[in-house]
Amino acid sequence: VQLQASGGGLVQTGGSLRLSCAASGRTFSSYAMGWFRQAPGKERELVAAISWGGVTTFYADSVKGRFTISRDNAKNTVYLQMNSLKPEDTAVYFCAADPNPYYRNYTPRNPIDYVYWGQGTQVTVSS
Repeated sequence: VQLQASGGGLVQTGGSLRLSCAASGRTFSSYAMGWFRQAPGKERELVAAISWGGVTTFYADSVKGRFTISRDNAKNTVYLQMNSLKPEDTAVYFCAADPNPYYRNYTPRNPIDYVYWGQGTQVTVSS
């Protein structure tokens, strides 16, 4: 499975970006998916996750109400819509896939649950 993230860029505070993560393989619809980010000098953190059925989502407190994760299984793609961006959102964003979620509505929180990782896309929010 290969994951290709795109959509990052430079945006001003309050702006929006939509990240996309395209996955190869015919079993994408059975994977739970997540978006992580890593800022310089900081640990990688989970931003949002979505169950393989698309019914259940999880958001870090820092992005609740501003970010929305979604998926289109017909296109093998997961999205992260980011609104009201802040300078502290600046980071490299990674998409990741858990091919063995415990159950349909499970949203994995631990990075070790994710087996496949994309290459990352830079998001920079200027003040």
